[in-house]
Amino acid sequence: MKIAILTIFPEMFESVLGSSILGRAISEGLISITPVDIRPYSDRKHKNTDDYPFGGGAGMVMLAQPIVDAVRDLRSQGYDGPCIYMSPRGKTFCQKKVEQMAQLSNMIILCGHYEGVDQRALDLVVDEEISLGDFVLTGGELAAMVICDAVARYVPGVLGSAGSTDEESFTGGLLEYPQYTRPREFEGMEVPEVLLSGDHARINKWRREQALDVTLRLRPDLFATAPMTDKERTAALERAEQTEK
Repeated sequence: MKIAILTIFPEMFESVLGSSILGRAISEGLISITPVDIRPYSDRKHKNTDDYPFGGGAGMVMLAQPIVDAVRDLRSQGYDGPCIYMSPRGKTFCQKKVEQMAQLSNMIILCGHYEGVDQRALDLVVDEEISLGDFVLTGGELAAMVICDAVARYVPGVLGSAGSTDEESFTGGLLEYPQYTRPREFEGMEVPEVLLSGDHARINKWRREQALDVTLRLRPDLFATAPMTDKERTAALERAEQTEK
């Protein structure tokens, strides 16, 4: 997997790409993430990448020319995957999209700034607009970091265990069950007995029930569409009703 990130602030990525699981994955050659500075592509004397908007209004708009030239240069280097623009008006990023992106061999992420990007650049070189949610950031860099981290976790070898992503939140349509570690007792709160039993069938049953209960409590919208048997749905609703009493 190769990811090129077009940005006017490539230095923002140094810490994220050099730390933790993502940093190790890059150093081991499991994934390549390259911040690409847009500024050198500008044909203006001072290499500026923005200008005032036609029609007036506050703020600046990123120029089409350096962005288009940068994307075309990356295309010539073998980046034939989608060019994704991080934008608050894009489709909301979700687990399904993470898994789809993880199947790509490469992609380009464009980070906007100021009041956005000249529409002509989007029309010429952008394949898709993606948003993290219904809010606005100062730029696309933080959003791009989120995309990279989420997608990298699905690249083979990045996580220590091949099954690490199998039972996470949103996998299978449910939120993840509660997790516990040592000590067995903390401030009077005990680890559930079933997790100490060594009975894997009971443990799996408990975790499934907990995932259903957590999803119903925190994300009823997900619970409504998550795959489960009628028996599981009824039992979860009954447990929730008992908890409320």
